[in-house]
Amino acid sequence: MKDAHGRPVTGRIRWRRFAALSVPALVGTAALGIALANGALAASFAVSGQQFKVSADSLTGDGFAQYGSVDTNARGDLLPVAVTAIKTARMNHLCQSVVTHLPVIGDISLNLSAGTGGKPVEATNLFVDATQLSGNASFHGIEIGRDASTLDKGPDSAQGMQDLFAQQADDVNISNLRQTAWATNAGTFKLSGLNMKISKGSKECF
Repeated sequence: MKDAHGRPVTGRIRWRRFAALSVPALVGTAALGIALANGALAASFAVSGQQFKVSADSLTGDGFAQYGSVDTNARGDLLPVAVTAIKTARMNHLCQSVVTHLPVIGDISLNLSAGTGGKPVEATNLFVDATQLSGNASFHGIEIGRDASTLDKGPDSAQGMQDLFAQQADDVNISNLRQTAWATNAGTFKLSGLNMKISKGSKECF
């Protein structure tokens, strides 16, 4: 390729193409760095490569907030999640399960149950990084579409990045809760009637 004066030109198109490809990647890396600096990423630890399931007959909580965020695993992969944060929560007939596939052995299930016999599971400053949630829910004093960086009804640190969608409420009541998640954090987590089992095969809460 030659310029207007007949002189050879080398590398110009390649450098422009390189810049066009590099700028979005650099912007994305910078945004991730800002998110890390501001504590906007969800879990404070690298999550495992397995999601787990949680079910409960009922969940009641005071100080509810929900917003989008990102978890990371040990490989540095980014995993989008919906963070549900509750100041104080009570759950009846809690079940938690995770299935691991091992070579030769096959599926191994870890099942945990608690909150039976009329004494609920209790948690404070509860954060669940979920990818799926279902049930029958009711709220009081709900605000839908609030900026995630301005949330103030949930736990003190329950805020997302500026301009992102979020919702919050004075309290929440969910029956027939079904949830799939990457991580759970809590200030305190009291499991009354705790029972844990490991067994062969796939045995999930739902």
